[in-house]
Formats: sequence, C-alpha cells, structure tokens
Amino acid sequence: MADLKPRALISVQERLRDQVAHALRAALISGELRPGVVYSAPALAADFGVSATPVREAMLDLAREGLVEAVRNKGFRVTELSERDLDEFTEIRALIEVPTVGRVTRTATRDQLEALRPAAEAIVAAAREHDLIAYLEADRRFHLGLLGLAGNARLVETVGDLRKRSRLYGLTRLDQRGELVSSAEEHLELLDLMIAGDAEAAEECMSRHLGHVRSLWAAGLEAAAEQEPLRLRAR
Repeated sequence: MADLKPRALISVQERLRDQVAHALRAALISGELRPGVVYSAPALAADFGVSATPVREAMLDLAREGLVEAVRNKGFRVTELSERDLDEFTEIRALIEVPTVGRVTRTATRDQLEALRPAAEAIVAAAREHDLIAYLEADRRFHLGLLGLAGNARLVETVGDLRKRSRLYGLTRLDQRGELVSSAEEHLELLDLMIAGDAEAAEECMSRHLGHVRSLWAAGLEAAAEQEPLRLRAR
C-alpha cells in the first residue's frame, strides 16, 4: 500500500494545471499576454494567486502547442506571428481543406454531416455570447470533425497543428466590434451546402471562410500591437 501514488493529490494538481492553462489561453486570445514578451512563471503565479509549479507546467503544455517558447533561465516568450506566417498558414489550410470539403461532400452520409450541426450551432452561440474560449473550442471540433470524415488521421493532425499555431490575437476587440458572428454563421452555411450535395459551392464557401478568418487574424495582430500595457506581468 505504501507504494500507491496519492491519486487524489495528483488529480487536484492536474485540475489546477488545466485551470491555469485555460486562463493562459484566454489571456493569449484576448491579447493580455503579448507576442514577443517574456513572462516568468513566478510573476504569472503571483497574478493568478497560485504557486509557480502549475503555471510552469501549463506553460510547457502551451509550448508543445507552439503558443509560447521556453527562454532559458528567464521564462516563456509568447510566439510572434508575422503577416507572412499567417499567409502561409492560410495557404496550406486552403490547399488541404478546400478540396477535402469537396471530397467529403461527395462521400459522407447525411447523418455524418448532420452530426456536425451541434458544433456549428455552438460556434454561433459562443460568438453571440462573447465566449471566446467556447468559440475556438467549438470551431476546432467542427473543422477537425469535418476533416475526419475524409478518413485521413494525418490530415486532421496537420490541420490541428496549423490551427494551434495560427491562433487569433486580440480576439476580444474583434468580438466587441461584432465581427465574429458573421464568420461563425459561415459554418452553418457550409454545412447546409454539403448536406445539399453541392460540392462546388461548398468548396467556394470554405475558401471564402478561410479568407475571412485570415482577415480576422490580420485585424487581431493590429489590435494586439495597439494595446496598452496589460495586467499580467512580464518577467
């Protein structure tokens, strides 16, 4: 019995780590954590009112997602994205997702496509309720679930990685201007076109949606650059 791990304690620690990671992602999305700035675990821990350990562990999780990078003996730097980065991410996603949408439209069953409707509706609901974390999570479920119908796990993994690395900057300001709702509603439009079996129109809709997302990224970068100094402390 003495060799058994203290499972309750581990569970509590894991939940705290997840809660901190969730808060850090929210800060990244809102622009509260700024690109290029180095943040130390102790400074962030003081802001969150926790010890440095769960913050450091959460930051390592974000580093594996490409959202931050470790800086030796200093902390973690929020990964910067350039306009060229965003263009390249969009180009790769279009090369993968547009033809895949056409193929899935031709091969998926109506039931398979209808199973994506709750996620599409959740995207719209989250945009209207200004819940940005829920918005991105539902958006991830919809897009990766749709691509999963093509039956290629590597394709889904690749797009999932691209999505993590091309997160939205300054999303809060875009939400406040009401620009997310129209993008959210495109998911329902896309789904209806696919269920109707119109592969060509579905591909066009997907291409337009990615272009819309790209414009949101660009506006988010601009908004993040214009922000005043923020509450979360750098190193």
